[in-house]
Amino acid sequence: MKTLGNSHILGILLYAFYLLLVVSFDQVTIPAELKSAVAKVTVNTTSCSVTCGLGFKLEEMCEITPAGERRNCTLHRSNCLTSWVCGLLHFTVPAGKPFQFSCLTSDAVGFGSQAYSYTWRLAQGLITTNDVLFKPFKNPGSIIRFSPTSESDAGTYRCDVQMLKTFRVIKRVYFGVRVIQNDLVDLNFQKSLTWEQKLAANEEEGNTENSTHEEVRERQHFWQGVLFYDYLVGVGSGVIGSVLLSVALCFLQKILR
Repeated sequence: MKTLGNSHILGILLYAFYLLLVVSFDQVTIPAELKSAVAKVTVNTTSCSVTCGLGFKLEEMCEITPAGERRNCTLHRSNCLTSWVCGLLHFTVPAGKPFQFSCLTSDAVGFGSQAYSYTWRLAQGLITTNDVLFKPFKNPGSIIRFSPTSESDAGTYRCDVQMLKTFRVIKRVYFGVRVIQNDLVDLNFQKSLTWEQKLAANEEEGNTENSTHEEVRERQHFWQGVLFYDYLVGVGSGVIGSVLLSVALCFLQKILR
């Protein structure tokens, strides 16, 4: 009974409050200043400049009048973060060559590289993203440099970027570094091309008139080889034809006898 009475009283109070709102609504007047107020809102925005880590986007902000008109529109650049995990990047570096990589993109540098802290870890000799295999690697900055690169530098380097103000991790990226010996693999693509392939590449690039002396010598050797091959084929064909003709004549003479 007590619960039923409380519910009845609560219902009466709610109904009275509703009547008060309905009666007083007609008496409310909106000030003229509020009717002419202008709101500044974002009307358009671009996608984030990067797919992972800290990037930026452009926002168009306009003043909206009570009539719905846009005016005094401006562009603003603001930070954006789509995903903080960036995955694995692969590099193949010849031993003895200088090499460097950075976990901070040019977009983030524009906001001030001093606003972040960097934590590096290394899985030496392995290309992996298994965080259990990583050990701390001392490097206070955002860039790792090898001058020169040695075989012991091979492995996967993990970089975590944190904001100094909030200690929030805004980026994690892995760099897989393979180190190879120069005498095992020649990474110079031009050297592996034949003379015909080089000539075709030069024609596509419009550099047929800028041939080097080495290319001229290669061209001469090529044509000399072609002519010598044609000469051998001609001589060989003549000898074989003569032998076949002699055999045929001997065979005919035996038949006629």
